[in-house]
Amino acid sequence: MQYSLLSTLLLALLSLSRASFNAGCSNHKPRTIVVDQSGHGQFTKVQQAIDSVPTMNSVWTHILVKSGIYKEKVIVPSDKPCIVLEGSSASKTIIEWGDAIEVVKSATFTVYAENFKAKNIMFKNTYNENTRPGDKYPIKQAPAFQVTSDKVSFYRCRFISVQDTLSDLQGRHYFRSCYIEGAIDFIWGYGQSVYQGCLINATTGILGRAGYITAQGRDRATDSGGYVFNRCIVVGTGPVYLGRAYGAYSRVVFYKTSLSNVVKPQGWSSWHYPGQESKITYVEAGCTGPGADMSGRVKWEKTLSNEELQSLADANSFVNQDGWLQKQPF
Repeated sequence: MQYSLLSTLLLALLSLSRASFNAGCSNHKPRTIVVDQSGHGQFTKVQQAIDSVPTMNSVWTHILVKSGIYKEKVIVPSDKPCIVLEGSSASKTIIEWGDAIEVVKSATFTVYAENFKAKNIMFKNTYNENTRPGDKYPIKQAPAFQVTSDKVSFYRCRFISVQDTLSDLQGRHYFRSCYIEGAIDFIWGYGQSVYQGCLINATTGILGRAGYITAQGRDRATDSGGYVFNRCIVVGTGPVYLGRAYGAYSRVVFYKTSLSNVVKPQGWSSWHYPGQESKITYVEAGCTGPGADMSGRVKWEKTLSNEELQSLADANSFVNQDGWLQKQPF
């Protein structure tokens, strides 16, 4: 990442997203929309279905996307909340595009709206997919998904790219049984998120060097952001760090997670903040596997009290304080 340029772009983007429409979602007479490439639904494109949702929507709208590869770039604007997007399975319903111009504008799928839920879909950015070690042209930032809003959840979804795969930028998010693939900073941003039972695949073999799973950007000690990986599995094709600091108070927790031998012995990097490591909160607790050997870890990795650890590891206390997850239907 080009840190100074991205920071400027993100500040503008986050300011815009804070002005998003905010209202509750009603289960009274929920709508269902079918997207089918064969023409057996209301629409053949996912963006067409999103566009059909009324402005200032307040009724849960279920968009069913039939099997197929949907080659399109999709945006859910802030004035279209209360959407559940569901595919047939993450191996059969695929939304893909190949863009890498500017990281905050290049995602295959972008959500600005609150109260969004995705199930059983693959989101893919194909820009770097043919990269091989030693290639002349460098890998570029090419997100598969970008989320900048609150109360967003994902179930059994797949996110595939190489660099900046998942732009987890702002708001509270919950990922359950998802698959996330990438090599460089492939889960990054300022979000406040729990990854529960997810498979993290570091495809760093294409780099010929070590990569990074997370680049979390918490800027102040009072910020609520951070990434928590609860009972996940980390595998890969080459060496990888668990994370590097994208903000001075970056916060990432791996809890009861299986770490394969691709994890670098040092575990973490302070990146832009050498000498400020005391502000960073990087934690491993109850992890297993050959990559969980702590003997070579950076000396500044934190140890939290059991109370502090549980407040982060428990989705209800960290991201679901007002019970929004239970209110999402389908």
